Amino acid sequence: MTMLSRVCLIAALLLCCVLLICASEHEERKGDTFQSPDKNTDTITKEKRNYTRAHDRILVTPRKKVKKTESKRISSRPRSDISCIRLGGICQPKRYICQGRYLHDKCSGSKTRHCCMPVGAWSGFCAGHHNNRVRACDSHGCGAFNSKRGNGLHKAVDLVCDEYGAVNTPFSGYLDGPVIQKDPTGIQYDGVKLLNDVHCVKILNIRPYRYHGPVAQGEAFGYVLPLQERFSGITSHLELQMCDGTDPSPFI
Repeated sequence: MTMLSRVCLIAALLLCCVLLICASEHEERKGDTFQSPDKNTDTITKEKRNYTRAHDRILVTPRKKVKKTESKRISSRPRSDISCIRLGGICQPKRYICQGRYLHDKCSGSKTRHCCMPVGAWSGFCAGHHNNRVRACDSHGCGAFNSKRGNGLHKAVDLVCDEYGAVNTPFSGYLDGPVIQKDPTGIQYDGVKLLNDVHCVKILNIRPYRYHGPVAQGEAFGYVLPLQERFSGITSHLELQMCDGTDPSPFI
């Protein structure tokens, strides 16, 4: 019996030790679970503080000044005077007198050099006439540029031509379609537009053989329409207008 009692006592002591160990581990787990929210809260708070400081640094950082650079315009001028020479002009400083008309951007070198186109740079319009003769005053008015026409001014030049006479091209270029003009009385005048890289004119009171395509200087491209049927005693003529409304007299 003594031996059995000893074994029972030892077993009871071991059981008590096991229970005590389990109880202590359970208490430690409860403590960890209770303290973990505080640790997480501290971690989140620290992260927020770090983010706020970093954000404040970004806001406080001064902006770099950006220098605005203006784009420089480069004016391209011709490398030679060939464009002016081909048109029959002479490149010279603009301070010199030009008997005709100055054309810009046709000469090389200094910006003060321009192309002087001489008077009568265009060839004759009307077949059978050695030169371009401006219509003088008759019972229906005058043919010079800015002459009086009713309540306004005549912004064209009338060139004397024979009725049904051939009309020659004054300069090489392109026919660019029909043009129509009506006077205050409602009478319609038909014509065609002629242009090249330098000039643009409207030639009225003619019937062109065609309205589009290239033409060479001196080439016949139409004929003059009769005016005597509507205006008795008027000098037969064609009407010449510059597309920009300027005076074509220096070229004819």
